[in-house]
Amino acid sequence: MLRVTGATTLLVDESTEIEGGEVLVDRGVVVGITVVGEANPHSGAVQLLDATDAIVTPGLVNAHHHLLQSAFRTLPGTRGVPMSVWLPAMASSYAAAGIDASLLEASAAVGVAEGLLNGVTTVADHHLNWPAETPVADRTAIARATADAAARLGGRLVFVRGSARDAPEDAAESAEAIVQALVPGAIGGVRADGLLQVAVGPAGVHSDSRETFELLGEVAARHGLRRRTQANEQVDTAIALERYGRRPLDLLEEWGWLADDVTIAHLCDVTPAEIARLAAAGVTATHAPGCDLPMGWGISPVHALREAGVTVGLGTSGGGSNDAGHLLADARLAMQVAPLVGPALSARTVLGMAMAGGAAGLGRPELGHLRPGAAADLCVWDVSGVADAGIADPVAGLLWASPGRRPRHVVVGGRVVVRDYELVEADERELVAAVRERVGR
Repeated sequence: MLRVTGATTLLVDESTEIEGGEVLVDRGVVVGITVVGEANPHSGAVQLLDATDAIVTPGLVNAHHHLLQSAFRTLPGTRGVPMSVWLPAMASSYAAAGIDASLLEASAAVGVAEGLLNGVTTVADHHLNWPAETPVADRTAIARATADAAARLGGRLVFVRGSARDAPEDAAESAEAIVQALVPGAIGGVRADGLLQVAVGPAGVHSDSRETFELLGEVAARHGLRRRTQANEQVDTAIALERYGRRPLDLLEEWGWLADDVTIAHLCDVTPAEIARLAAAGVTATHAPGCDLPMGWGISPVHALREAGVTVGLGTSGGGSNDAGHLLADARLAMQVAPLVGPALSARTVLGMAMAGGAAGLGRPELGHLRPGAAADLCVWDVSGVADAGIADPVAGLLWASPGRRPRHVVVGGRVVVRDYELVEADERELVAAVRERVGR
């Protein structure tokens, strides 16, 4: 049993705080919450995790990432350029390195480690880039390497078998093989221990055909998988209008991809009528301002989406556009830019997006909060330093103060994976060296 003790504040969820709250964890789940001085109602040996002068929050859920890109950041020709220039620059670097299991083993390990060190306990990896004309076994090996990297470090992974101009039949065949290899017989594509999940997701109507959406949707229906895609960035809208004479959400609805098992990332260019359609269909959304702003795609109207009833999570997107996997920093950015497209968002609202909001889009109600019965994923954030001096509201200060804030400790499924700001299961320097060796930089 683990007891997280000494915290000044326990943030149970975005609307519930307990001063002096302590968390009791057993067999990977939260079994109780007490306050300082209360007796432990549970028997057995107790391991203590010090949260003195700190705020304890649920683990963060990065609902949209591209882990491959963790090995391809700030590349020449990828900054301040349109998507039509960015894509070939990234593709050229991928081709030079050669996309295979060894590349994903290195890049995913760095991406998951970066997330854990910044409080991300669950990451959804929308993997879009696959080697051409290779056996299904080689593509399955890429998924397995990504899953193994996350398991080695102790993070939760949602592997999204994505597609970007793949042949529809190949994408579906590969998705089926990945399900059978990673989560055979799992309910909803989630392994019994909850540490690994499989989903499917074409990149968007700008790159994938109706047939790809339909065939991947059939795989999802067979196995109860979540479906994820990207839509209504400016470039997505422009291509859809040019190619089909329709807006992206019109196509997604026609192709059967506006439904309550679908999460859509970006959604920068949406009309009030489209927002109402998303809400009526039960679609969830992922806000990714750390990608959308530098790529010039605009700002998703998060307040309007939430007001309409759309659940919104938060994601960093990949290193090729964001260059960082620091979800709390992107939560701060989301809060800062919200007034440019609507009413301001409070720190607690955005923290909720980074926790339960993202978990909802994954169909994972046990994540993103610390109520009894929840998965024991949590972060301990020190608030005793100069960055928090003068802060009247320490919970709001988690975002407003210290843009580079990192957690002191991180727990995933009751297992301490970051202790005193360092990875427990890996050496950062070795992870960095592996990427340098693999990509030749």
